Amino acid sequence: MRFGWGAGLLVAAVSAAPALAGSVADVNARIDSVLGDSARYQTTITAFQRSVSAGSKEDVAAFVRYPIVVTIDGKKTTIRSAEAFVKRYDAIMTPGILKAITAQKYEDLFVNDQGVMFGNGQA
Repeated sequence: MRFGWGAGLLVAAVSAAPALAGSVADVNARIDSVLGDSARYQTTITAFQRSVSAGSKEDVAAFVRYPIVVTIDGKKTTIRSAEAFVKRYDAIMTPGILKAITAQKYEDLFVNDQGVMFGNGQA
């Protein structure tokens, strides 16, 4: 699942010199070097995790950059707006995705030049 900036920034990244850090300082240094402005990323990531934890569908939808292609019931589906995301929230935000987001420790984020990844790419 890809998320836009402020409205998102989280990309399931899989290429270009990934870094698995061991501390907040390591993650921030990596973000600063390949993405820029780690403070903004850290603030946004924390807010996103809080919104997911709280089950705030509208707030979570505000983090997404549209259109977004998701898989629902094994089929690729294009979600074109926050309203459509909220409507399909439970099908998009599966228990596995929710767990990957809420259990993710900032210092263990996967970071590369395409963004950051929660869990094993669920989000």
